[in-house]
Amino acid sequence: MSLISVNNLTFGYDGSLNNIFENVSFNIDTDWKLGLIGRNGKGKTTFLKLLQGKYEYNGTISKNVDVDYFPFEVNNKDRMAIEIVYEIAPNVADWEIVKEITLLNSDSEILYRNFSSLSGGEQVKVLLISLFLKGNNFLLIDEPTNHLDIDTRNNLVSYLEKKKGFILVSHDRNFLDKVVNHIIAINNTNIEIQQGNFSSWKNNKDAQDNFELVQNERLQKDINRLEMASKKAEKWSNSVEKSKYNHSCSKEMIDRGYLGHQSAKMMKKSKIMEQRIDKAIDEKTNLLKNIDKNESLKIIPIESRRNPLILAKDFQIKYGRKEIFSKISFEVENGDRIAIVRKKWDWKIKYIKTNYGK
Repeated sequence: MSLISVNNLTFGYDGSLNNIFENVSFNIDTDWKLGLIGRNGKGKTTFLKLLQGKYEYNGTISKNVDVDYFPFEVNNKDRMAIEIVYEIAPNVADWEIVKEITLLNSDSEILYRNFSSLSGGEQVKVLLISLFLKGNNFLLIDEPTNHLDIDTRNNLVSYLEKKKGFILVSHDRNFLDKVVNHIIAINNTNIEIQQGNFSSWKNNKDAQDNFELVQNERLQKDINRLEMASKKAEKWSNSVEKSKYNHSCSKEMIDRGYLGHQSAKMMKKSKIMEQRIDKAIDEKTNLLKNIDKNESLKIIPIESRRNPLILAKDFQIKYGRKEIFSKISFEVENGDRIAIVRKKWDWKIKYIKTNYGK
């Protein structure tokens, strides 16, 4: 077991107003199977590049293992697949390579074919076993399920379940749930690590968000109540203070010492309320920072003066001698919403008439 230790990591792109990471610190056990999650634009790819040492940054990232990235670019794809494995992991025996490819439910025959002739799924398998066979390395596996069929995905799940020492980036939540045992989440204000899979992290995140929303509402009510009470106390204190110097009243009716004492007491009470308000505001500002808000999507069409926008007559598409659909004629007018639907093996165009703003 070894650690990848990140201390006070700060990074931002040149010209950017805000840093992507600001003084973040955490440790990663290189035996963990980590799922890296975060909304698009939060810095997942940037973080992987920082671990690879591709960007300059402030702080430290210390590790005593190699970090390898998947997928990597293969030079000269016209070589046999096994040659590429030897290039990445030169010290492994043939039987180890065959064993690994068999674990991915593939015939060892693909190792002796040109890499360029392999399917996308077969290429993924060859690249993955190459990195795992290398040894003493920590893998950064970026979206391995792209363009894979169901069977290949399931084979990949079974394979990665038997492995350790990697960070996996995937938008496939089910895939993450079956493979990882820790989650590293890039939030709005920090990076956190939790034990468990995506579902357990999501449950914890939802519970934390709900707690903060309730706390935020309670604190806002407290602030409003305290502000009203503070204003009343200050107003009463000022009123009493003025009454000490009301010369229309006789000296016998006014005990200035008593009134002064009451005024000071209410003023002190007002100050205590202000302090409580400030404390509540501080607590409130620490909430809701990591709650993501989905902005509503608005589509505003640009109105054209041309009408119709599209005029098609005897329109047809062919690939060689193969007809995609028979000849059709149609118009697209301003305000139309067009759906292209496929029914069995025939294509047709369906119109949904609408007006702007509806």
